[in-house]
Amino acid sequence: MSVDLFELVAKIDELLQPAVFRDYCPNGLQVEGRPVVKKLISGVTASQALIDEAVVQGADAVLVHHGYFWKGEDPCITGMKQRRLRRLLDSGVSLLAYHLPLDAHEQLGNNAQLANKLDIRVTGPLDSAEKYPVGNVGQLAEPMPIAVFAALIEERLGRKPFIESVRNTPVQKVAWCTGAAQGYIEKAAQLGADLYLTGEVSEPTIHFARENNIDFISAGHHATERYGVQALGGRLAELFCIEHVFVDCPNPI
Repeated sequence: MSVDLFELVAKIDELLQPAVFRDYCPNGLQVEGRPVVKKLISGVTASQALIDEAVVQGADAVLVHHGYFWKGEDPCITGMKQRRLRRLLDSGVSLLAYHLPLDAHEQLGNNAQLANKLDIRVTGPLDSAEKYPVGNVGQLAEPMPIAVFAALIEERLGRKPFIESVRNTPVQKVAWCTGAAQGYIEKAAQLGADLYLTGEVSEPTIHFARENNIDFISAGHHATERYGVQALGGRLAELFCIEHVFVDCPNPI
């Protein structure tokens, strides 16, 4: 089975509502390829490795969380950017990218999918002031020591997390936001979370955790954002009876 490229894009836009987000990049169809999609490859980032694998597998389109054309970057099509775009255009492969809309979706989004992966029950948004919040706060089924929760994360995500343990009591109330969202730790502390979980860590993050008595875990930017594109790709495959394959290009960060 197959689907018209623009029908596919329209369905994703209907699901994720990208127009309501003020993002750092264009969401949607970033590179137009063949007019019909039979096989869709999904991945976290539109790296050269992912593009090359998509071409090898005969994909018609690539769906990612991290695409191209970020605000503030050099707009010239040279070097790495030129090589990536040339490979896509020469092969007729489309690139579809959704950043914040794929973080925020209540069922298919990275944060919702990470909660499912780690058995966290969502109870509300991390930042209620945001019209379309991307992070969440929730509860573990029962309190557990941070070491036990970290072991669960390592088992489910396949990556050993970085842990900053500052409390001596079990963790139950968890706040989280996937990717490079370490700055949200302040919101997590304001909500009274026992622990804040994100993808990356910065030097000030540790001082904040220690001085505000909140545990912190960095589980990897890539590792925490693998699940939204898989869920979205799977939904599209069901809707249009097309083939969908998730390709993981591991990244230690």
